[in-house]
Amino acid sequence: AFVDHYNHQRYHESLNNVTPADVYFGRDKAILQQREKIKRKTLEARRLHHSQRAA
Repeated sequence: AFVDHYNHQRYHESLNNVTPADVYFGRDKAILQQREKIKRKTLEARRLHHSQRAA
């Protein structure tokens, strides 16, 4: 039970906050790309919202 949790559910900071299973099965790059895409969209939305409130 612990090993399954450790390898499949627990995010590891040293692995860019993905699970060891994600790294092992090669899913880490897609996960990190998706996170970066979400981050860019969020920052863009925040800038737009802030500029609208400031005007």
